[in-house]
Amino acid sequence: MNVTQTPFGLKLGAFMNLTVEESAELSQLHSRRKKFAHGTDMIYQGQPKQAAYVLASGWACSYRLLSGGERQIISFNIPGDFLGMRSMMAHNTDHNIEPVTRAEASEVLAADLSQTFKNSPRFTAAMLWAISRDEAILMEHLVGIGRRDAKERTAHLLLELHARLKLVKMTSSSSFACPLTQYLLGDALGLSAVHVNRVLRELREDGLVTFQHGEVEFQDLKGLIALADFDSDYLDQNGVLLN
Repeated sequence: MNVTQTPFGLKLGAFMNLTVEESAELSQLHSRRKKFAHGTDMIYQGQPKQAAYVLASGWACSYRLLSGGERQIISFNIPGDFLGMRSMMAHNTDHNIEPVTRAEASEVLAADLSQTFKNSPRFTAAMLWAISRDEAILMEHLVGIGRRDAKERTAHLLLELHARLKLVKMTSSSSFACPLTQYLLGDALGLSAVHVNRVLRELREDGLVTFQHGEVEFQDLKGLIALADFDSDYLDQNGVLLN
């Protein structure tokens, strides 16, 4: 396996040119693979310190479950994402991570990560970049729920997913496969599934984007970007590489 062409390798490759030694370190982080069924939590709220994961295939979502049973999805996780860093470091995990499709992930123990950081300071810098990027995504989602209307926040999320998937070579120029249901989108956007359905219909009727049969296709990308006021700079995908 050419580890630099895995989703995680491609993601880190946006920040640094991996050396042979760093590629070997990355391979070590991929050495323990686990498979997860759809709907089976990989990490659960209240769980004591445990392993983190590098998502190799499939999609997942990070969410909080409230006492009344309501769910707020914090983020959607795609191949190449590092899951559960906080779970590894904190005394107890404060959120759940659940696959929304069948998923395969590499288990990463705290000792693995500590050794990798010790062996490669540049890899440490790249991981910090990835973590800060994830934080920027969460901040953007907070702005979306607080200040954008339903059409704007839906359009913004679809554009963000396209940009993130493009980094790991999982899109075409105008479309991407998306396994998210309207219920999942609603739990992420703070909308009901009925409202999501209405918004997607309006976006389609406006000639901007269609989301049907698990495929998102942009009809008017510039128009959708203008509607969402989408600026991809927060994703930091065109930064200066560490050489």
